[in-house]
Amino acid sequence: MAELEGLEYGKSDFVLLDEVTMEQFMENLRLRFEKGRIYTFIGEVVVSVNPYRQLDIYGKEVIEDYRGRELYENPPHLYAVADAAYKAMKRRAKDTCIVISGESGAGKTEASKYIMQYIAAITNPSQRAEVESVKNVLLKSNCVLEAFGNAKTNRNDNSSRFGKYMDINFNFNGDPTGGHINNYLLEKVRPSGSYHLYLFLSLCHSKSSSQASNNDSLCHKAVMAALKVIGFTAEEIISIYKILSTILHLGNLQFTSDGEHVILVGEDTVKHISELTSTEPENARKTLLYRTVATGGGEVIEKGHNEQEASYGRDAFAKALYERLFAWIVGRINSVIEVKDYNPALHGKNTVIGVLDIYGFEIFDNNSFEQFCINYCNEKLQQLFIELILRQEQDEYQREGITWQHIEYFNNQIIVDLVEQPHKGIISILDEACLTAGKVTDTVCLDSMNKKLGQHPHYTSRKLCPADKTMEFNRDFRIRHYAGDVTYSVEGFLDKNKDPLFQDFKRLMYNSSDPVLKEMWPDGKMSITEVTKRPLTAATLFKNSIIALVDKLACKEPYYVRCIKPNEVKSPMLFNDGRCQHQVAYLGLLENVRVRRAGFAIVNQHGFEDDVAYGHTKLFVRTPRTLFTLEQERAALIPILVLFLQKVWRGALARMRCRKIRAIYTIMAYYKCYKVKAHFWEVERCFANVRNMADYGKSVEWPKPPAALVQFHRITQHLYRRWWARQLIKNIPPSDMAEVRAKVAALSALSGERVDWGYSRAWERDYLASAKDSPLTSTNFVRITKELKNKDQYSQVLFSCSVRMLNWFNNTKDRALLITDKHIYRLEPKKHFKVQKRISGDPPTAVHNHSHSCTLINTLAFNEP
Repeated sequence: MAELEGLEYGKSDFVLLDEVTMEQFMENLRLRFEKGRIYTFIGEVVVSVNPYRQLDIYGKEVIEDYRGRELYENPPHLYAVADAAYKAMKRRAKDTCIVISGESGAGKTEASKYIMQYIAAITNPSQRAEVESVKNVLLKSNCVLEAFGNAKTNRNDNSSRFGKYMDINFNFNGDPTGGHINNYLLEKVRPSGSYHLYLFLSLCHSKSSSQASNNDSLCHKAVMAALKVIGFTAEEIISIYKILSTILHLGNLQFTSDGEHVILVGEDTVKHISELTSTEPENARKTLLYRTVATGGGEVIEKGHNEQEASYGRDAFAKALYERLFAWIVGRINSVIEVKDYNPALHGKNTVIGVLDIYGFEIFDNNSFEQFCINYCNEKLQQLFIELILRQEQDEYQREGITWQHIEYFNNQIIVDLVEQPHKGIISILDEACLTAGKVTDTVCLDSMNKKLGQHPHYTSRKLCPADKTMEFNRDFRIRHYAGDVTYSVEGFLDKNKDPLFQDFKRLMYNSSDPVLKEMWPDGKMSITEVTKRPLTAATLFKNSIIALVDKLACKEPYYVRCIKPNEVKSPMLFNDGRCQHQVAYLGLLENVRVRRAGFAIVNQHGFEDDVAYGHTKLFVRTPRTLFTLEQERAALIPILVLFLQKVWRGALARMRCRKIRAIYTIMAYYKCYKVKAHFWEVERCFANVRNMADYGKSVEWPKPPAALVQFHRITQHLYRRWWARQLIKNIPPSDMAEVRAKVAALSALSGERVDWGYSRAWERDYLASAKDSPLTSTNFVRITKELKNKDQYSQVLFSCSVRMLNWFNNTKDRALLITDKHIYRLEPKKHFKVQKRISGDPPTAVHNHSHSCTLINTLAFNEP
């Protein structure tokens, strides 16, 4: 690296300074800035100075120079740290993150875009369409989020007014498969002013307006194209326009009073707002002028606003519209880029690179609640930097037994505790004030902070320090941050922390006929009288999200980009020593250099005795030249090592596979045995008490057998049915057995032919002789049978009943059937049972041999089978 950049450009790594002093650090930083070298290393940390001009160091050729190279093989660049993070993710399957920090205007947003562009350029060499689609959406999301979340400020033309953390997911090939965006603390105080959303409205209302510059027009076209690439529908884009227009119209809405009531100035504005939000004009007007309140008894009343309340409600509504629109856009992008149908077994390990672009430390003339939250966030990130870079570096050298001089650094945990400590921190005091009943003002809250935090070394106020005239009584308090002292005005802290919005506005938006707008306000579904849990305050929500962010970053391998703003006037030539030195100090860069220089390492065979030292488990290298030589030696050995590792690993895989197969078969055998035993136990449990059941277990449901016992299950069921039949038969008297056998025979003959064949009743056989079954003809039939018995000499009547005969012409006739032990008779019931037909011989044989009789019996409709 030293050979790639001449000495006229200074030291490309601050670790190579002759002496680690603030003077030499600043001299080297200034020299490189003036020579157009805006990037400098501190080990693996990149220090970036905003050049305030376009530099030709980001093209395709430059990307190719850094692709796959080691960190010190090229001059310092964002691409170097991006490639290092990507290689760690791909080679070692480690989740990594790139934390970009610095104050507003230091170039963080641009740095994050260059990092994203580099990752997109070096991935998907096979140009797979689905991967290219994911990359396009990830890149275009930056354009959309900047349009809605960035603003032009006094310090920065493209200032991020929100924090953004993007996770990019990669498959085992190292190609991006999706991502997820988290946004933090969107600044809502100026939604109708300086945000870039003005580009939309100015071009929307007058595409030929002279106020819309060519650059604005190009930006607008780029955002529109990005929205379409991401997948926003035409209807959704129209809804976005309408919501932005609504925000601007709300800014034009004025109120006046006639002494008793508040009146809207300009009803046309309300009509425009109702049209844009797809709501009824009267409902919109009432929502702006009245507030619906539910009393303790469940009564609902409308309370009119005064001018101050109406103006506050209007402003809160505009801010909430903007905040929910932005959150909806982020959610919509996430729904497109999230990883879908991911299966680790099929797709391999899913690794992540996180990119954090979040607002820098802010010190303004008037610092309010937003600056308090932003600076707290930077305290948390600085704490993470200390934990992961400074402290870990020192602790590692100490563990390895390397003798070195201890480096003092400021641990800002005390400031973090001042803000977030439960019950004692500033956020807890603010929440307590917000929850206190009655009229609690910002001044009362400040008094409470003075009482509880008066002894804290990093907190003061005018009341605690009366001689300090830079603070106002009952208004200001000061926190001694790691980046310097910041004086905050407590005015508006409580209102911003409560972040209240009248429920009427939520219900109005939820009842909109615009589906996009309705989707943004799900909490408007609640009824007026519904009791809800008190929502968390804005500060607590922000604290929780930042703690979650820090936890997410802490579990990844971090890479840092520390951005510095060289001047306040956005000049590419001016380097303000005092301003830059202040940033170097609060970013802890000098301490970082001292920690990086503190270790050594030695490899005798390469002649590095004076430049290296051995730890207990690691080798410590002092200079980049030694490291580069070692890297060259390592690169030569890599092919040999790869072949050896492949051989060993393939053998290990084969042995593991064999052990797994053996284990699988063993498990299967034991499992089959268990399933068989379990089935036996279940059958035994189900049928243990069937002897004592009324139906002998017929109603018991058989458990489903395993495949190995299907045949056994059938045999068991057959044995059970035989046992069950035996239990029933053994209780039948011998005198009834003949009837039982007859019914069994009938069952075999009539199964499937007749639904009801009289099996449930007693069979009397001679039905025509029964007075119960044939009350009108039984006497006459008995007489006839006696005559036939005397005549034909049969012993007994086997069966008699009325039948209906069907001839070949489908004509039916009523007849009587008489079966004796010697003959079968067909009788005419209407002619005193005159014999029409007689078949002699054994009745079953006769029926079988005589075709006419067989046809007759098979076509008879018995009243009793």
